[in-house]
Amino acid sequence: MTIQHGLPGRQPTPLSLQSPANTDPGLFGRMFEGLPPLTASDDALEALANAMKDADPRSPGGNSKIPAGITYFGQFIDHDVTLDVTPLAEKRADRSGKTNFRTPRVDLDSLYGLGPDVMPHLYHREQKLGFIGNKFVLGLATESDKLITPGTFPDIEGGDLPRGPEGHALIGDPRNDENLIVAQTHLAFLKFHNHVVDKLRGTVADDRLFLEARRTVTWHYQWMVLHEFLELLTGEPGITARILNEGRKFYRFRSRPFMPVEFSAAAYRFGHSMIREGYSHNIVFRPGGATVATLPLLFHFTAKSGGIGGRILFEGPFPAGLPGMATLPSNWVIDWRRFHELGTPKGTPNFEFNVARKIDPFLIPTLHTLPGFPAGREGNLAFRNLKRGVLLGLPSGQTIAAHMKVKPLTKAQLSSGPDGAVAAANRLIDHTPLWYYILKEAEQLGRGEHLGPVGKTIVAEVFVGLVAGDPQSYLSATPQWTPSGIGPVDGRFTFADLLSVVGDINPLGDG
Repeated sequence: MTIQHGLPGRQPTPLSLQSPANTDPGLFGRMFEGLPPLTASDDALEALANAMKDADPRSPGGNSKIPAGITYFGQFIDHDVTLDVTPLAEKRADRSGKTNFRTPRVDLDSLYGLGPDVMPHLYHREQKLGFIGNKFVLGLATESDKLITPGTFPDIEGGDLPRGPEGHALIGDPRNDENLIVAQTHLAFLKFHNHVVDKLRGTVADDRLFLEARRTVTWHYQWMVLHEFLELLTGEPGITARILNEGRKFYRFRSRPFMPVEFSAAAYRFGHSMIREGYSHNIVFRPGGATVATLPLLFHFTAKSGGIGGRILFEGPFPAGLPGMATLPSNWVIDWRRFHELGTPKGTPNFEFNVARKIDPFLIPTLHTLPGFPAGREGNLAFRNLKRGVLLGLPSGQTIAAHMKVKPLTKAQLSSGPDGAVAAANRLIDHTPLWYYILKEAEQLGRGEHLGPVGKTIVAEVFVGLVAGDPQSYLSATPQWTPSGIGPVDGRFTFADLLSVVGDINPLGDG
């Protein structure tokens, strides 16, 4: 019996944008070929970047339309479709684009890696069948120390990503261990796959079980991206059906989808503005608890930042330093009810629901001083995003709006607010960096609740195109497919539904 765990055609071949005429550009390309690039000085970009700092990052205001968990689901999706390891300083040498080492498909290769045959350490061994098997290995969240926080929480099986002896996460994409919320998002998908395997077992031949489970999980994921994520971020119910009916007007390819630099280097970076300075994470780490789960803490409790298997530097009431640990402490396991709409009744003790920050031109202070970078512009995420767009030769927001035949933002709209005043002073409101333009468009036309016309067109057309162009996606294989038999309601599937199916919504309880 031959066990075929891998899916064909998933191994990426890095290609540049320089391709012969009448062919698709490779893994990266341009939606708006031939439009003139924006030019701007570093001084002008730095001034604008500095003005893009949230003056009140801990205020309770936010985007009530979008749960905070969607911010990190968006990061999970980003890691699934792009991987660019080129340093910012080298972008100038590749003005035509960049190399993508991740397949530009919404196919969960960041979850499955290259499959059990090539990456067996991700999977359980099926002793009965005698081969590396169908289900993912899960990790252990180990008993938390009552000296650190009030109370002790016992070991939680499946509370953490699987880890090696050095604390490194054994997952398909190590970037999904760069902050705790995206790590727990990845973990939820591992559990969802295992649930689907159990549900299908006995109805599918043993040598087809993994492939069928992967197909089922991937199609449900694609459905979430197209019918939950896109609708929330664009503010347009039914946007996927509309694009499929009308056709994609700007993101086009002949046979193979590519990743547009206008999307990866500008439009999809709107998510940076949605990140909050702190969250109500669970019964322990919340307002009124041990401490709010600040963004630095969420980064520290990962192997990528040295908190797992390294040394942790805390802020607030914690000791100045603690020895590293092999796994996540159990008191840091997430309470998903605080991040996604799971029908939690009002009046639950010590409960606060997290919404995302508004989509606007402002980033929290933590993102203006990235760890591991020198002080100043190089450690400012806003500057890095603006600079990346110039180095890649992206057109201005106005140029793309004109190409789309969309009414551009007015000078009054672009110059509004303290950030707009700086943009105007640096002559960036006639020709505006695309990333900033998309954020300003969301602020001015979407009230910070959703993307504006330029931003939503780029984001929605790319996602619909990536799924439609994958020969193994549900849109290609069975266009009329809808979720059934897995979630609580047939014909729909959201991230909250996935969490409900998995069941580990709040392992710590309400205290």
